[in-house]
Amino acid sequence: MRRRDFGKTLLGCAVGAGLEVSGLANLASAQTSKPRLARKNTLMHVGADYHVIEGDGVTSRENLEYNLRCGVMHISPDPDTAVIDGMRPPGGSPPAKGGDFIPADGPSGGAFDLDKLKRMRDDCDKVGMTLEGFRMDSGYIVMKPGPERDRKLDQTIENIRKTSLVGVGLISQHWTMIPIRRNGTEPGRGDSTYQTFTLESDWKSLPVGIAGRVSSEEYWERITTFLERVIPACKEYNVKMANHPYDPPGLPYGYEGVENFDSPSIFAAYKRYEKIVDSPYNGFQMDLGVLAEGSTDANKQIPPLVEYLAERGKIHQIHMRALHGGLNHFAEVYPDEGVLDLFRVVRILRDTGFSGGILPDHMPSSPGDPKKLQAFAFGYGYLHALINAANSEVG
Repeated sequence: MRRRDFGKTLLGCAVGAGLEVSGLANLASAQTSKPRLARKNTLMHVGADYHVIEGDGVTSRENLEYNLRCGVMHISPDPDTAVIDGMRPPGGSPPAKGGDFIPADGPSGGAFDLDKLKRMRDDCDKVGMTLEGFRMDSGYIVMKPGPERDRKLDQTIENIRKTSLVGVGLISQHWTMIPIRRNGTEPGRGDSTYQTFTLESDWKSLPVGIAGRVSSEEYWERITTFLERVIPACKEYNVKMANHPYDPPGLPYGYEGVENFDSPSIFAAYKRYEKIVDSPYNGFQMDLGVLAEGSTDANKQIPPLVEYLAERGKIHQIHMRALHGGLNHFAEVYPDEGVLDLFRVVRILRDTGFSGGILPDHMPSSPGDPKKLQAFAFGYGYLHALINAANSEVG
């Protein structure tokens, strides 16, 4: 598959994303007008989350020891659910590839249990693992203005307070207005299988999703209200809020009834998002694979955005996913074979003083590795190598 092929067939979306290339290039030029000293960065590190789990739970002894064997010392679990890379416990909405869904008890679910957070912290402490962050549910974003949404915002602020009480300084959230879209597979290397997405030719006939019809204006109102209510609480309790983009970005307006906030261009959306409340507590769990999914030229569009946000301290965590293809036509692949130059990104993170976790994400499956433990072990090793190689270049 070639990016120019689907770029021709999806001209409208491609133009929307492509216009960002020159703008972001100019932005990067302005950011780098003063030479930046390349320096070793010992703070950035490989991390883990809920996408792969060995044993009975994300902070089970088996899972923590699996991560320690892979050289991973930081973990960011989902305290509300037991999601493993698109699978889910009984109940809840249909599975969303990537491990996010609306809780079984609807938008009112998602309250953090302080005792459970303490047990997770204690589990990590026993083996020398750092509990780095928590994933929050997506319930808020499907809610219209009203008392129920106000209660959800109050619950979010209480989750922030509880997070602070256990000494954790990061919450990530994923605005999933409609389930994450994958609609095919293709053979990968060896006996592995790659998950794929191609924009359906008849996408306008798809049924409206769980959120109903939501316009771009309504979507941004929900985001703005959330940030204006929640980020002051994040500052009060010293907990950063990290947004993960909808996956995939760049879907045409009206797809399953929704005009997603990261359409038509995720690059313009991210700059708009971070300016709503310009605070170091309002930032991103930047998924490089999702950015590539919304790109027409990943290596021209993504590094300038990474540099811009990293310079402003707005990247709180990285999901380092790789893919073939791009806007509205892609396959999720192993991290050493994607379209984006990941080493270039790690160099930017090194030189901007990024101090967060870099996590493998959405790895391919194979019959001999049904839980993806081997695939993620490869991902951890690959990320360790990228960080070590970047630091070995400088003093």
